[in-house]
Amino acid sequence: MSKSGKILAVIAAIVVLFFGATAIGRTVWNTYWHDVEKADENTSYETRKKVEDTARAYISSYNADVDIYNAYCNSDDENMRSYANSARIRAIQTANSYNEYLQKNSYVWSDNIPEDLPNSLSTDIGDDEE
Repeated sequence: MSKSGKILAVIAAIVVLFFGATAIGRTVWNTYWHDVEKADENTSYETRKKVEDTARAYISSYNADVDIYNAYCNSDDENMRSYANSARIRAIQTANSYNEYLQKNSYVWSDNIPEDLPNSLSTDIGDDEE
């Protein structure tokens, strides 16, 4: 072991002994982790609410676009069919964004997603007509 490695090992041992064996070290350690837990408690509700609100906004937008698509996809008017197709494209983009958002923020729920939020939104909108 090199000289710098030995010095690093001695420093690590001193730090471990300080935080593990001395009253002052334990107090510092416990105070730090207590502060971390309090901060987590204070932010967890706001974080969860923000993520749930965003997910619900995605769902609302998705449902509105799917409804528009279903209402106008078989219209005789070319402009209405174009409008329906635009809504279909938006719904698919929203579904992809929602699915990705839910995956990236799954840690917020600790694998316990609220029952009123679907695990994913379907991107199969009107695919039977193509």
